Amino acid sequence: MSVKPEPVSALFAGPFALATLSAPDGPAFPALVTPDARVIDLRSALGDGPPDVRGLLEKWETVLPRLRALAAADGPDRGPLADFRVHAPVEPRQVFQSGANYRQHVIDLHVAHRAPGDDRPEEERRAEAAEIMDRRAAEDLPYVFIGLPSAITGPYDDVVLPTWAKQPDWELELAAVIGRPAHRVSVAEALEHVAGYTIANDLTDRATVFRRDMPQIGTDWLRSKNAPGFTPLGPWIVPAESIADPGDLRLTLKLNGETMQDESTKDMIFDVARMVSYASRSARLLPGDLVLTGSPAGNGMHWGRLLRDGDVMEGSVTGLGAQRTRCVAEGAA
Repeated sequence: MSVKPEPVSALFAGPFALATLSAPDGPAFPALVTPDARVIDLRSALGDGPPDVRGLLEKWETVLPRLRALAAADGPDRGPLADFRVHAPVEPRQVFQSGANYRQHVIDLHVAHRAPGDDRPEEERRAEAAEIMDRRAAEDLPYVFIGLPSAITGPYDDVVLPTWAKQPDWELELAAVIGRPAHRVSVAEALEHVAGYTIANDLTDRATVFRRDMPQIGTDWLRSKNAPGFTPLGPWIVPAESIADPGDLRLTLKLNGETMQDESTKDMIFDVARMVSYASRSARLLPGDLVLTGSPAGNGMHWGRLLRDGDVMEGSVTGLGAQRTRCVAEGAA
């Protein structure tokens, strides 16, 4: 069972967004969605349209003008958005995730993840975290690691909490979607490779972040972040041209109606351009790939309240819409 999106007056900023939709019992298809919830099937509307959103992103420079024209026209559509299921907007080949990119969040996590045998007072560990962030910012070294596309699920789909995940937590994030291949690009040119933005909730099991059997290994992101469904994505991709400043967006996450995260991307240590540029130094970023930019303060470890069966998360980012996800314990009816 999935939680249905609630109707709103304007779904997102700008004249259109890209989505992956399906009719009941029908195949998924790439769609153009307007802010008033009009749906256009891009397979037929473009004539030679690719079968999925990633295919559109691979031709982004030539497709974008045609999408603008479709959004402005009064041509036929496939009916209201409410008639369709909303899937994750794209199936990426690569997912680049970022840690420790919001100042207050880093401090909170540093304090919460007390290493075995570390009995220093909280004030000392907070000061240590601030010093680490200052050093990282000066050296321009974001913390980027790899996530699995198989962890992605739709923005309104239920998320199954595995029995082994003892401390499942939320992490709302702004995600940049690549539209042009990027390899060793400078910070100045990095945003030219971003097609648009979407919302990601990077769920993390805090209990398995660090390997207790061999602490010197460090973090275990495979185990803690990549269970199926641990990355609710979407609901759509809003073109970059419709977002005036990705460094000035509000991220808000509510748990069962109560606000837990509420922060601006201004608090990011490394902005989107620096993230994309840094990831491209080592890897070749491909159209449809995601660059998650980290999560602000207000996660469950901060509140002492982690996810459990029946919880509903509602995440929104300025101009990008909102996702609504229910947690279901593994094995629950």
